[in-house]
Amino acid sequence: MPEIFQYEFMNRAIIASVLVGATAPAFGVYLVLRRLSLIADTLSHVALAGVAIALLTKTFAPAVALIATTGAAVSIEELRMRRLLPGDAALAVFLYGALAVAVVLISIADGFNSTLFSYLFGSVLTVTQTDLSWMAVLAVIITLFMLMFSSELAQITFDPDLARINGVRVHLLNLGLAVLTGATITVSMRVVGVLLVGALIVIPVLISLRITKGLTRTVITASLTGVVVAVAGMTIAYYADIAPGGSVVLTAITLLIIAESGAFFGRIRGRSDHLVTIEEHDHAHESHAHGVDDHSAHVQDHDQHTHR
Repeated sequence: MPEIFQYEFMNRAIIASVLVGATAPAFGVYLVLRRLSLIADTLSHVALAGVAIALLTKTFAPAVALIATTGAAVSIEELRMRRLLPGDAALAVFLYGALAVAVVLISIADGFNSTLFSYLFGSVLTVTQTDLSWMAVLAVIITLFMLMFSSELAQITFDPDLARINGVRVHLLNLGLAVLTGATITVSMRVVGVLLVGALIVIPVLISLRITKGLTRTVITASLTGVVVAVAGMTIAYYADIAPGGSVVLTAITLLIIAESGAFFGRIRGRSDHLVTIEEHDHAHESHAHGVDDHSAHVQDHDQHTHR
């Protein structure tokens, strides 16, 4: 048995990585396609403010963070749908407001400590059996939500106006996605950290969009990619003795660079093959035209000889 599996805390961390890596990018596909990637970063800062409140009031941090992210997600969606604020402006207000609240509360609570750092950047030592239970419940909820509303989610992603005409409850589905985003950030902050969990929601989706086509395939590929980068990043963090959150995100970015490079060279090769095809076609056309001219000249010479 590899050394990494001989420790109970690493087994819990790897299981947590699988759960988070599979679920976060799954609904992240719909956020990225709708240009709402920033909502993950915004809600992560709201979660940080919730953690700061919990540390100051000495309450259970995940519960306070969940309440904060859920409230913020609903408020952002209401402001956006009622057109009280543009979508990007609403996200910016909550992002900077939550960050300001976090900074003030942290300063009141005598600055940073080891507990706060574990929430900021993730710590495999802090993953408990309770955390795994919450992650498993969230994974089931996300899976059921996406299976039950797969058609509706596709409609609101590509044409929300047509979805409304078809009777789809666009507002409720948007609220559901926002709340699930906040919940995922809350349960994932022990593993990846609140400052980096947004990357786990977005980057595997970008990789999936680059290497596959079709919405269903993109969702499945994004989930598999999330699992790969989460487990690989956690393993690298263990053997290299580095922060797990940073290791996971850097692993994801490395795969994204590889995918983008492959797509770039694929386009260059495609253009080269296309140019070769065009040149061969032109050459064949010229050869055909040359053959016709030779035949015409031969016929003309034959006619002149006959006339003589």
